[in-house]
Amino acid sequence: MLRLILIALPALVVALAGGFSLYLRSSLPQTGGRLVLAGPKHPIRIARDADDVPVIIARDGEDAAFGLGFVHAQERLFQMELMRRTGAGRLAEIFGPEAVAIDRQMRVLALYHAAEAEIPFLSPATRRVLRAYAAGVNAAIAARRGALPPEFLLLGFSPEPWHIADSLVWGKLMALELEGDYRGALLRAQLARTISAADLAILYPHYPSQAPTTLARMRAIYRRLPLRRLYAALPAAVGPRHASNSWVVDGRHSLSGRPLLANDPHLGFAAPGVWFLARLKTPRHDIAGATAPGSPFVVIGHNERIAWGMTSTGSDVEDVFVEKIDPGDPGRYLTPAGSAPFRLRHEVIRVRGAAPVVMTIRTTRHGPVISDVLPPGAAAPGYVLALSATFLRADDRSADALYGIGRAGDWTSFRAALENFVGPQQNIVYADSGGTIGFIAPGLVPIRKNGEGWLPAPGWSGEYDWTGFIPFAALPQETNPPSGRFVAANNKIVPAGYPYFLGRGWDLPNRALRIAALLDKTPRQSPTTSAAIQADTFSLMAAQLVPLMRRIAPRTAAERAALARLRRWDFHMDRDKVAPLLFTAYLRAFSRMVLFGRFGRAIAPYWDLKPQVMETVLTRRPDWCARPNPAGSAPGRGCARLLRAALDRALAALSRAYGPDIAGWRWGRAHIATFANPVWRHIPILSAWLTPRIPTSGGYDTVNRGPSDVRSDKAPFAQRFGAGLRIITDLAAPQDSRMIVAPGQSGNPLSPHFADLLRRWRDFGWLFPGRAAPVSTLLLEPRR
Repeated sequence: MLRLILIALPALVVALAGGFSLYLRSSLPQTGGRLVLAGPKHPIRIARDADDVPVIIARDGEDAAFGLGFVHAQERLFQMELMRRTGAGRLAEIFGPEAVAIDRQMRVLALYHAAEAEIPFLSPATRRVLRAYAAGVNAAIAARRGALPPEFLLLGFSPEPWHIADSLVWGKLMALELEGDYRGALLRAQLARTISAADLAILYPHYPSQAPTTLARMRAIYRRLPLRRLYAALPAAVGPRHASNSWVVDGRHSLSGRPLLANDPHLGFAAPGVWFLARLKTPRHDIAGATAPGSPFVVIGHNERIAWGMTSTGSDVEDVFVEKIDPGDPGRYLTPAGSAPFRLRHEVIRVRGAAPVVMTIRTTRHGPVISDVLPPGAAAPGYVLALSATFLRADDRSADALYGIGRAGDWTSFRAALENFVGPQQNIVYADSGGTIGFIAPGLVPIRKNGEGWLPAPGWSGEYDWTGFIPFAALPQETNPPSGRFVAANNKIVPAGYPYFLGRGWDLPNRALRIAALLDKTPRQSPTTSAAIQADTFSLMAAQLVPLMRRIAPRTAAERAALARLRRWDFHMDRDKVAPLLFTAYLRAFSRMVLFGRFGRAIAPYWDLKPQVMETVLTRRPDWCARPNPAGSAPGRGCARLLRAALDRALAALSRAYGPDIAGWRWGRAHIATFANPVWRHIPILSAWLTPRIPTSGGYDTVNRGPSDVRSDKAPFAQRFGAGLRIITDLAAPQDSRMIVAPGQSGNPLSPHFADLLRRWRDFGWLFPGRAAPVSTLLLEPRR
């Protein structure tokens, strides 16, 4: 009997494993055949090509939205579930106590309440599309024949029905990520407690002129506030605040004689990615481009007549206010008109495997009390911190704007749709088949009585209150410039004389300068030449810093070899080169030694490569290099000792990681684009299997953006942020627009389309949504 059991057991295990595998594979979408469903008004045809890009052919826009919701739920259901739970502060229900911190923040910000509140303000047409999309999602859930996606099985829960607010909260989350400078205000206030105004002006090159006065008034209060604890309680920033490239040229500057538009927005990498390519065809419109699972709109793309792209403006649309609690009544706070009661809201966070967390959240006239993120008793007595943010307004009609731009036919209708846009404020480039090109930065930007929102301001005086918003007609916008082009790469977009304050958080101008230079080099653009610009790896940062960092006399063979490679380098951050790895490790070590040597551990949240600051140190402020510059010596000579120490530290670290032979080092061995899944990354064996990775080129300031998380000691050069979408549209043939996303179209790790686009994305291959022949067709028919 024992012998029989031993013989049969492996076969039984194989059979059970095979059966379970078949069950898991039943979670993959049905892509062919016919389904009869409640919801659509007319038949909907969904044709997928070999790359899993769907063309949804419907009688009208509502049925197209139903079809998109159906496809999104088929391919990205768990991603959508995670998104809406994040916005609603309901992650702890499925993940347990580890997710309580982010749930507390989302309950305080009340993003989901704001999403629900905006529904009555939307146009009937937009509400119909949102309802049809939700119906499509729910129809896909109900029509499933097999298993739910593996994440649901692992976590042991099923998705709830989809609602309109679930789609709208996506916009709130994007605004929070792209406009989240309130974390920056908290960090600056934290640093201001121990760092002088003069030093802050170097750490922040765009330091506002009035900040020293504000600091003098508020420094004592900042010391009492729990800024460090509050900053630590907030979710870490996904990546650099600034990201994305876009440009548009008119017909005089394109080979086709029609405008050409290119865009590659940069966000945090994940598997699945942020974007999902789709094409929606109705008798009235043919809209194609990047959609966001959970939302019915094509966010970036084109229709039959126009194309548009977006980059983050970086305007300051959030302010943190220090509210003074009424000394006689802790349930009230002080305002210019006297004492006022906090508005209270009670929230219960259900926690898997633990007791619920009960919260009482306060709101002031400025907005939610963000210090309520901390547990009771953690806040400083006498004060709280409140947040004003444009995207928390109830009358947010950004969904109307996204609906309208996809259906616009010219600049006038496109611009009219964007009057409803609240945020996140974007630099939007535009082109149409009639020859017009345009630029506009829509969104609500506050007008302040005083100050610029750079630091937390006193809320009790009213001196720093918002008085309104920049009028839409006064926002930066233009059409058909004499230059024949617009370039937007998170650089400053307004001249010195612009009458309103947008913000100070402009990115380095390096990418914008490089794009402009490459457009000058090829004055008549084609999709191929614009793709080459998107792929460009030249680092202006390296070109500026390397000559300064080579000003040391080598003492060892390793130092001589390293400096020789930097001397011969052409400053392109290519993955097959040694110099990009050497330069980045060297700058990382130098930046760390300078900043920590001067400011200690307090500087840790600020530390990064900081190229502008390091250039200032090496050219004008060598006193930051521990030993003062001797009188009469050349600028930067005082930093030679620290530069040598940083180079030695970098060389030692690289030798440990990649071997002692510098000739064997390569940027691509360290600079690996990593697309982590929010669930599988926590499971050791599955994490290695289900985390798409690929060596990449690019760097901190290259057009082909490839910044690294240098604060990480484990993988300081890995790329976790960049252009997860690229799109180029020639308005001579918008239907032939080229696009690519990473890592793939599907969110199901069992799908062949989970990461099949990764190498094409890295190597600047392209998809042509709608032009490729379909490999499967699914017909959705209405139930009569």
